[in-house]
Amino acid sequence: MDEDVEIRERLFHNVVREYVIGFLLFILLYIVSYVIICAYRKQPDRDEYCAVDTEDATVYRIALWLCTFTLSVSGGAVLLLPISIVANEALLMFPNSYYLQWMNTSLIHGLWNSIFLFSNLSLFVLMPFAYLFTESEGLPGYRRGIMSRVYETALVLFLSAILICGLAWVLSAIFNEDKASRKALFDIWDFYLPYLYSCISLLGVVMLLICTPIGFARLFTVMGELVMKPKFLQNVETELDVLRLEEDNLLRKLESADKRLSNGHGNDASHGKEAVKERLDGISKSKRELEKRQKVSPLRRNLGYPIMMLFLLFLTCMSVLMVAKNMIELLIGLKALPVSTQEIVLGISSLSALGPIGAAVEITIIIYLMVTSVVGFYSCPLLNRLQPRYADTSMTKVIGNCVVIVVLSSALPVLSRTLGITNFDLLGNFGRLDWLGNFYIILTYNLVFAVATAICLATKFTSSLRAALVDHFEQAFVHGRQTLSRHKGLASATMLVKDD
Repeated sequence: MDEDVEIRERLFHNVVREYVIGFLLFILLYIVSYVIICAYRKQPDRDEYCAVDTEDATVYRIALWLCTFTLSVSGGAVLLLPISIVANEALLMFPNSYYLQWMNTSLIHGLWNSIFLFSNLSLFVLMPFAYLFTESEGLPGYRRGIMSRVYETALVLFLSAILICGLAWVLSAIFNEDKASRKALFDIWDFYLPYLYSCISLLGVVMLLICTPIGFARLFTVMGELVMKPKFLQNVETELDVLRLEEDNLLRKLESADKRLSNGHGNDASHGKEAVKERLDGISKSKRELEKRQKVSPLRRNLGYPIMMLFLLFLTCMSVLMVAKNMIELLIGLKALPVSTQEIVLGISSLSALGPIGAAVEITIIIYLMVTSVVGFYSCPLLNRLQPRYADTSMTKVIGNCVVIVVLSSALPVLSRTLGITNFDLLGNFGRLDWLGNFYIILTYNLVFAVATAICLATKFTSSLRAALVDHFEQAFVHGRQTLSRHKGLASATMLVKDD
């Protein structure tokens, strides 16, 4: 009897501990997400939803809370695989450590299931509700107020859900004659939501397939703009002294132009003053850039850019090599499909052949894939209109960006496992997606990803060479035409001389 009570107490404390850890992690992600959204959102006094009355301000605030919750769930989805890999390696290195007992298999399974649940909730309920809530005006016949807008939003959302369920049932009846599958559609929780999330995850994986190779190439340009490029033959102090002297000279010219204007020499003095101002603005800009470069240490100034470019090139090459290795192992039969077949117990064996070093590389590449996918998404021609702007993003765009991020982040674990970036199996409903068991889909996905990445990188690094070659051929073609026309002119002149 005492042993049963002790077991129940231990289970109770384990459950409470897992809830506390999950809640603390959620609070941390929520705070970070709130700071990010507040940095990019348009200020309430300039946003159209808050400029009218307090009711719109309340709607704005509720939509902001829902967006923050969705972005925090997206952050949790990004961290699922890194946390799981770190937990497995930590338990493998310190199996008997008292301080790591909280990092167990039950906690990791709970995190995966919670992220899956909240991703469904955010994608299918919270974000549609937030958008419809900001666009609502209240049901006709009701007194204006928050509750009237809540009723209208809930009604539209409910009718939309019925419409989507009906379309899904009709499509299932048309394309699948199995009565069991049509009856299963009435089981909303166990069949319909996982099936719908499977379609959304497939959409997210396709978006990652398109955006990640573009992000690989685009990220080199972005980091080149953020990191200071080295100029080894540049003497910053000497150039600053020259710019300061030239700035003083232009200021004296500006003063003399003002004196000439005061003496009545209008036209010449005004044109000269405008030219001096333009030149002064250019010098001030160059001076600020040099002063910024002067504050940076010489080591960082000269080595930061090459090291960052080599680091990005290393991560990109490692990603492509891992995908190629995964394709070969799939063809040979050494690796199974990413569909989940069994429960995982942490701390049994390392998932990487290189141990902790390989696990660190896997975590870095997983986060790198997420960054490149976001950069690639906002680099696409039509999708860059959704790109948020610092302190100038409307609430509608904030909602759209949160939807994009939650779709990409929830598909990131599936992408990483499909490409063979990690051997950590997908837990919970993430590994029960229907299309993960199709060999041809997985192999084709790996092949397209590798080829698209190679094409994007080749296009990026050979653009200047191709432009130089095109320019050289154009010049040669023009020179050839000019030479040919000159020869024709000489021949015609010679013929005229002979005739004379």
